[in-house]
Order: sequence, then C-alpha cells, then structure tokens
Amino acid sequence: MAILTLSPGNALYYEHTAPVREGAPTFVFVNALTGNTGAWEGVVAPALREQGFGTLSYNFRGQDASPFTDDVALTPDLIIDDLRALLAHIAPARAILVGLSIGGLFAAHAILRGAKADGLVLLNTLRKIGPRIAWVNDALPHLVSRGGVRLFLDAMFPLLVNEEFSAKARDGFLSDDPYEPIDPNHGHMNLMAHSTAADWDVPYEKLTLPIHCITGLQDRVFLDRTDVDTLFARLPDATREDWDDTGHLIPQERPEKLAAALAAFGERLA
Repeated sequence: MAILTLSPGNALYYEHTAPVREGAPTFVFVNALTGNTGAWEGVVAPALREQGFGTLSYNFRGQDASPFTDDVALTPDLIIDDLRALLAHIAPARAILVGLSIGGLFAAHAILRGAKADGLVLLNTLRKIGPRIAWVNDALPHLVSRGGVRLFLDAMFPLLVNEEFSAKARDGFLSDDPYEPIDPNHGHMNLMAHSTAADWDVPYEKLTLPIHCITGLQDRVFLDRTDVDTLFARLPDATREDWDDTGHLIPQERPEKLAAALAAFGERLA
C-alpha cells in the first residue's frame, strides 16, 4: 500500500507487487468509474501473484484513499494522464493493462499517449455511444445526485450482472432505508459528472500490441454484440472470449475464471 503524490492535496493510492518469476509480466488493473482496488485484490490479483506474476492496482483520484482538491475536475483526460504518471513512477515489469468497462478505454488512451505496455486486456470495454448508452451515461449522475450510488445500483444491478450473481446479492438491495443524495463534492460525483466527455472514438488500428478482449454476454446495459464484433475486427493483434455466464462486472462475478484467463494471456506474452 502506497501513495503517489501528484501535487499538494492530489494523490493516487496504489498496491504494487513485483513479479517473482523472471520474464513474468505485471498486471496493471484500471478500475471502472466507481470502482476501487477491492474488485481486483479480493481474488484476481492474489491468484496471479501466487503464480509469480506482478500486480498493480490503484484508485483514481476521487476514489477510495486517492484525494483531490476542490479546484480539480476529474475529467477522462486527467484520469488517463494520472495513469501514465503512475506507470512512469513505478515502471512495472512488462506491464499488461487490464481495464474494466471505461477503465479499458482509459488504459487504451494511455497506451496511445505513450504509456509503455506489453499487452492490454479489455473487459466489457468495446462499445459505441449510441442513443441508448448515451441515455444511461447521462442518467447516472442524475440518479446519484438524487439518491446516491445506492439508488443507481438498486435500479440497475440486475441488468448489469448475471442472474446467478444477482440472485445471491438480492438481500443486500432494496432496503427500506431512505435514499440520500451524494455529496456534490464527493469524488464519485466529480468523476461521473465529467465521464460523458470520454472519447470512445478510439483509433483501434493504432493499438498494435497484443490485446485480449473478454465480453460478458449477460450485460443488459452496455452490450451491443454487433458493435463488439465491429470494433474487435479493427484491432490488429487481438484474441477474444465471450462468456455467456457473466455480465458487466467480470472481476466480481467470475473472479477465478478471470484470473485463469489473465494468467493464460500473461503466459503467452511471457
């Protein structure tokens, strides 16, 4: 556990373990918008470390233990540049960036802006922003500003995850407690308010490093199979898995399966 100070009042919380096998890569985990290191550190990262791989998980500014000052707008460009700064600071051995949802977009843009990486894994990232997804993206800050993240999850969670996972999680949702608006100065609110500026028009043809894409077919919010097929075909050096037992939140829904898939990709690169 460590902190990279970017400027007074601005820093990134991270957890880094170097690989213990010669030539083994380091998996660098890039969160979703309201995620945190716990999504990776529960099962996925420990399983990879047991096999000798390195791991690096961190939180964006505005997420847990990564502070920001009131004058900072947590824009996609800032998040991407923060990732580049973290990679430059740590210089992880043979980095493979692993991004969940918009985290994959941030990872791809970081590489296109010069971040050094040996590979890239995109988890439910490939998408185009048509009217449906634009509506969802615009609705998120409205819901959270009125009822907190809990309101958004109560409404959307069963559409995001596989049915088995949602059935097991059901008792933790839809309580009788009143919803409370999120603090307008909270990091999650800042991140969501600026997330609609993200550039999803990625020049995929320029991502010439090895890429592995995993798509959860039970994602009923962001998935458009035709768009995934179209965007995947533009990647010069990519492999792909489509999981029919998984939704959008792959690290939480199928952590053991994800760890195995990442290890296999890492071994191919090693």
